[in-house]
Amino acid sequence: MRVVFETHSTSEDNERGIATGWLGGALSDTGRAQARELGERRRDVSAVYASDLNRAVETAQLAFPGRTVHLDWRLRECDYGDWNGMPRARLDVERAARVDVPFPGGESWRQAVARVDGFLAELATDGAVVIGHIATRWAFEQRCRGRSLEELAAEEFLWQPGWEYSL
Repeated sequence: MRVVFETHSTSEDNERGIATGWLGGALSDTGRAQARELGERRRDVSAVYASDLNRAVETAQLAFPGRTVHLDWRLRECDYGDWNGMPRARLDVERAARVDVPFPGGESWRQAVARVDGFLAELATDGAVVIGHIATRWAFEQRCRGRSLEELAAEEFLWQPGWEYSL
């Protein structure tokens, strides 16, 4: 089964260097343009699934106007708990140390990826697009490519126009 993963488009927080976590966030002007480009790139999808956090919902709605978007809370980013909204630089420093140790008042990356993996285990729609966050991509990478969370946490996230996976 072929599935495409797309990160939510650029948010205002992304542009300000903020790690939004479980806060909703809003797309920037650049992000709204990226969302429309996503819809052009992925016209042929059979279904659209997205995190229920605002920046992912807004991406899906702009990319696929008039289509049903299936929202699932399990596709959310890692919950940084008390640190939701922290500077992105702090997240980058903390990422590897939080693979198994939860953020204060939040969850660990392993917990977040396990939550997303529960969604992936149930997904049965060939040709779907899934819009989410870093934790979503890490779940795909772990399940489909056997990559460890330690490896993923050590690398810099580089945006690209989607990743294709076989589930």
